[in-house]
Amino acid sequence: MKARLISTVLTVLAVTATAACSGGGTSSSSSSAGGKTLTYWASNQGTSLENDKAVLGPELAKFQKQTGVKVNLQVIGWPDLLNKILGATTSGQGPDVLNIGNTWAASLQATGAFMPFDAKALTAIGGQDKFVPASFATGGVAGKPVTSVPLYGLVYGLYYNKKMFADAGLQPPTTWQELQAAAKKLTVPAKNQYGMVLEGASYTESVHFAFIFGRQNGGQPFDAAGKATFTSDGMIAGVKQYVDLMGKDKVVNPSNVQYKNGPEAPGDFAKGKAAMLMSQNNADNTLQADGMKSGEYGVVPIPTPSPLPAGGKDVASFVAGINLSIFKNTKNQDAALKLLKFLTSPEEQTILDKPFTALPVVKGGTVNFTDNKAEADAFAKVLATKAEPLPLVAAESAFETNVGNAVNGLLAQAATGKDVTNADIKAAMQSAQDKMAAAG
Repeated sequence: MKARLISTVLTVLAVTATAACSGGGTSSSSSSAGGKTLTYWASNQGTSLENDKAVLGPELAKFQKQTGVKVNLQVIGWPDLLNKILGATTSGQGPDVLNIGNTWAASLQATGAFMPFDAKALTAIGGQDKFVPASFATGGVAGKPVTSVPLYGLVYGLYYNKKMFADAGLQPPTTWQELQAAAKKLTVPAKNQYGMVLEGASYTESVHFAFIFGRQNGGQPFDAAGKATFTSDGMIAGVKQYVDLMGKDKVVNPSNVQYKNGPEAPGDFAKGKAAMLMSQNNADNTLQADGMKSGEYGVVPIPTPSPLPAGGKDVASFVAGINLSIFKNTKNQDAALKLLKFLTSPEEQTILDKPFTALPVVKGGTVNFTDNKAEADAFAKVLATKAEPLPLVAAESAFETNVGNAVNGLLAQAATGKDVTNADIKAAMQSAQDKMAAAG
């Protein structure tokens, strides 16, 4: 599912790090058939848990035929996955292989429960060079061997309604100023029509855009030493860029402040209540389920201010997606590495990306989840050239929660008609930063 679902504060990290490093646990994976059985926890990527099993089952049977290794598949929903992983790091009773949301990578790495991919392990799965660099960079803290490798790719794009733009004589925006102008022209409150739709009650969406627009304005959530810098000028400007859509620009329906990670925002876009939607590539499934054909919308990278502010970067997304990890205490490391090599092979990427609406994370892969070539090219371009990982620090999850909730509060203020000033934003970001310091 969309990576926006994957953030929860890892409040038990200090405990799990101690337990995981004890080395006293044993893997829950079966060692039957001479160590030729693996347990694999897959995340829910399709329309249901059963849909995932239907997609993955035949591929894992193919893997067994090729290698002799049987895979016991368990598909776990996002609301339960992180807690199950943390429980496994504490007890030592985990699977051999598992999917993780890639923004968890640095925090989970800190537990010490997962196998580092040294040069030998990377060679065993086909080498680091086979992966898209931006996706591989999400695998763990910079400067240390990664403890996860990419499986499915996701990034943000700007969806726009082609007919609404054409009727208004507009072209898709290439700068933030053009986006603002188009949104204002397409906002007609009397018709319940707005230029943009947001998920104003989603703290994950809020922190994602605080990061993206913060980077565009020269901000960075953490300094080189890992210290929070939420109140820097660039971060404040980035949050204001986002909140102003609801506030000063008034191009978002104030009711959007109630929208969470559900069907409401894509639904408004699909029904013509909003002309633009900033979302990840797996929004296609929701839009089409709401009756919108792929030819009725276009996708371009989320634009930057022009000219870029001092220190600003041409960032249109963070690198979202799903990674694969191996528990360090697996008794079947060689077989686990074979499974990772199989799942990240170009052939399997082609097969799995389509039903899971994912971008390929290996070089040379073709985007195949859409028949809209321009859309495919736009998302591929964002992942390859305009995306950065979220901060690769152990406190990343706390950053998402604290900053995301702070931005939600600012959006709620904007929805009442209050002018949200830089001072308001700085105060909210200072409060989020103080919570980080209090948590240690």
